[in-house]
Amino acid sequence: MSSSTAPRPSVLFVCVHNAGRSQMAAAFLTHLAGDRIEVRSAGSAPADTVNPAVVEAMSEVGIDISAETPKILTVEAVQASDVVITMGCGDTCPVFPGKRYLDWQLDDPAGQGVDAVRPIRDAIETRVRALISDVAPG
Repeated sequence: MSSSTAPRPSVLFVCVHNAGRSQMAAAFLTHLAGDRIEVRSAGSAPADTVNPAVVEAMSEVGIDISAETPKILTVEAVQASDVVITMGCGDTCPVFPGKRYLDWQLDDPAGQGVDAVRPIRDAIETRVRALISDVAPG
């Protein structure tokens, strides 16, 4: 099978509320990798809305996530993903054999202002860029 017909790698970002870290990571991955990688995000206990400070911090770097909504983590989402990146969701993330798991230790932006969110955003962008070169080089 040639590489052009290989299935796209898929990445799932998981945090508790799916309102901050996982939303930023998914947005950066979609923005930077385009359609080379399938991107999902979810939360083990999703919030009602995305954190407004997170929306503002992302808009500062030209990425609009104002229309995103937190989604519940499902077994199906994990099973459909090649790489599962957790961000402080603890033991609530289901583990399946054959999946690659990464845990990104990042401060939780919940309840923080945009000044506190910016360094988290920048750390996520750095990690996402490294992830892209790892799972979808080229």
